[in-house]
Amino acid sequence: MRKLYVFDSTLRDGAQGENVNFSVMDKINIVKALDDIGVSYIEAGNPFSNPKDEEFFEKAKELQLKNAKIVAFGSTRRVGADVAKDKSVQVMAEISVDHVAIFGKSWDLHVTEILKTTLEENLAMIADTVSYLKSKGKTVFFYAEHYFDGCKNNEKYAMEVIKAAETAGASYIILCDTNGGCFPDEIYRWTELACKTVSVPVGIHCHNDTDCAVANSISAVKAGAEQIHGTFIGIGERCGNTCLASLIADLQVKLGYNVIPEECVKKLTNCARYISDISNLTLPENMPFVGKSAFAHKGGMHIDGVTKLPESFEHIPPETVGNRRQFLVSEVAGKSAILSKVKTFAPEITKESPVLGDIVNMLKLQEQKGYQYEAANASFELLVKKFLGKFKPYFHICYFKIISEQDASVDTPGCGVVKVKVGEHYEIAGDEGNGPVNALDKALRKALVKFYPDLESFRLIDYKVRVVDTTSATAAAVRVLIESTDGNDVWTTVGSSTDIINASVKALCDSIEYKLMKSQTPSKA
Repeated sequence: MRKLYVFDSTLRDGAQGENVNFSVMDKINIVKALDDIGVSYIEAGNPFSNPKDEEFFEKAKELQLKNAKIVAFGSTRRVGADVAKDKSVQVMAEISVDHVAIFGKSWDLHVTEILKTTLEENLAMIADTVSYLKSKGKTVFFYAEHYFDGCKNNEKYAMEVIKAAETAGASYIILCDTNGGCFPDEIYRWTELACKTVSVPVGIHCHNDTDCAVANSISAVKAGAEQIHGTFIGIGERCGNTCLASLIADLQVKLGYNVIPEECVKKLTNCARYISDISNLTLPENMPFVGKSAFAHKGGMHIDGVTKLPESFEHIPPETVGNRRQFLVSEVAGKSAILSKVKTFAPEITKESPVLGDIVNMLKLQEQKGYQYEAANASFELLVKKFLGKFKPYFHICYFKIISEQDASVDTPGCGVVKVKVGEHYEIAGDEGNGPVNALDKALRKALVKFYPDLESFRLIDYKVRVVDTTSATAAAVRVLIESTDGNDVWTTVGSSTDIINASVKALCDSIEYKLMKSQTPSKA
């Protein structure tokens, strides 16, 4: 089984994505997660570019990693500069880590039009920088920036660039589809040529501007690349980078390469969701392998097929990558689909059980009221368990109140007050929030956390409102969907009412009760 090495750039290239901003502690936590899953190299930032990355590399000295090596990122010396006096190169030479990644131009257009220098000077910049850092004891990864566009424009010069880096002492030559505009056949052709041109190992670094980054990376591996680059959940400049969660699964599970330790493959889903959570981003539900919908089935024929023979509609068992199968329920799903879902938490119910028909009828009545459980599995499970008498509430809301004032010149926070009963105990709490729903959410959790400390790790990550009857204008019922996480799992709940606050509170209560049920906290109510 051929060995490949994973080079994760979440903390450098990923941090350049829109709406992504990591603290130093965020970076440390992501490094630990990537190390735990078996990543070989973690590119953690450019210590010359900003104080935050400089602080990270200082703290990284204390990290004890079992699989990964930390890599610092920088560039070649400036045009016409003495490499020994170039400040950015000096930072790389003195950095506490042993591995550095240096990028240089391999597209002649960039050399003449962006750097405004000669092709010969560019080769000298690359050779000087690589050899200098090598002399300081560093393992150097050379990024051949715009390599594939360079090959299209001037193949001979692109080969001169990677040869110059190899001759100067680079340990890896990384071929970059920096603009993300290439296709798999192009990637294969010029990766194969690079592997024939240099004797050191080759890596592949793709961007996703044509939605081909994963396919392009696989083509490069088949052409001889030994190191795969990307960001774990695909974040990055413009359309992002190669999604390593997908690429690792494709290469190891589907194609049989040795990418990460075999026992770590089942951690892919949790790792992707954890990094998404730290990044304050919602992981796309349809993301292959690790998304919530990756193994979700709704069509009756699909559900029937999967129930009888999983491989009939699933290309791998979801457990292989740490995900799980879902059967989406709706009023048109029929008994078989609903039974498949119910049996995941009430295995005693069979197709012949009279209560199954009652559950189907109850579901139809709920959907007439505006509820929809297709995307709210947590609320569905609570609904059925309550119907079966298998669930006792963890708390009861006695009342809640919203206080909101508007000032035309400034945004004012909403205030929420809530009184809850847990067992024989009462608790009143209030808080401010970014609007009434956020205020109530914070107040409710503040009241309950005294009884249920597990709620400390609980938070909402998405909030959606849908109008159920568009013909009723502002009098219409609304459906509120809330997505929540405790850092490990993600679940969705639903509430419906003609009052958006009531609908939100119903969905919020379901979310909290599901978390408490999942944590197996003893019920006190």
